[in-house]
This record gives sequence, structure tokens and C-alpha cells, in this order.
Amino acid sequence: METLNENAETGCCSRFEPEPWDEQEVTWDEKRFVKDRVRCFFHIPLNFGKVMVRNAEVIRSADATPPAAVVLCDENSLWGADVYIEASRDVPGARMATISGRFLTKVFEGPYKDVPKWYEQMRAFVESRGKEARRMYAYYTTCPKCAQAYGKNYVVIVAEV
Repeated sequence: METLNENAETGCCSRFEPEPWDEQEVTWDEKRFVKDRVRCFFHIPLNFGKVMVRNAEVIRSADATPPAAVVLCDENSLWGADVYIEASRDVPGARMATISGRFLTKVFEGPYKDVPKWYEQMRAFVESRGKEARRMYAYYTTCPKCAQAYGKNYVVIVAEV
């Protein structure tokens, strides 16, 4: 999420408040995102920062930066992941996508290497609510540099139910 919020304490990512996202049900109706693709090697992103900076600049130049941008990652391959960066309006020249539906959310904190474990915990959480996860996204709330500066690395798993 680098350079999305120049007014943040770090000049980069805003400080994330987990309470509004933890164990919540949210409904999105055509929530607007710029969609891009990150190259990966066995789920390890190779160009995530570059993709984020490029898209942040495009979103900012279109005056489409929302107050607190949601950044979702759909790790749908060993070799790549779709990244969805929230935008407040359509961004000319960008590949746009909308996401609609009901979602359960749960906040996790720790190193990125724990994401696969969190997906399993999220699946169990969704089932405990009597629902089935149709699709799951990781909402990376800050970049690694800002997570280190804030002392917390929060990741929200967002499950479409």
C-alpha cells in the first residue's frame, strides 16, 4: 500500500485499527477496485511493492484515493496473485473490478508466513457461524515497512459467504 496515504504517520500506510474488522459481517455492493496482477514464486510475491506504487500513483492522479483504502489479495496461483486496490471512482486507463456480496472478516496479527495457517483458521471461523467460505482474500493492512514502524502486522482474512 506504499504511497497511498502521504498524511499517515509514516508517510505511507495509515495505522490500522483492528476492532471494526474483527469477526464482522460486511456487505459490499459493487465496491470499486483497481485490479492488477503480482508475479509470485510458490506464493511469495516478487513485485508486490512495484505494483502497489504504480497503482497508487494512477489512483492518486485520478483523484480516486479513498480515505482508508482496502487492498485485497487473491492468491489464486503458485505463480501469481490478483491484487484489488480500492478506488473511490473509476480510474481512467486502469483495469477496474467491483466486488459484491456478504463477507465475514477476522483480524490476524503476525508474520506473513502465517497466512496459510490463518486461512485454515478463517475457514473454521466461517463454519462455526454456519456458513461456507466461497472465496477468501487477504487484506494486507500495511506494507512491511509500516508494519515494522507500528509494531503490528495486521492481516484481515475476508471470506465471501
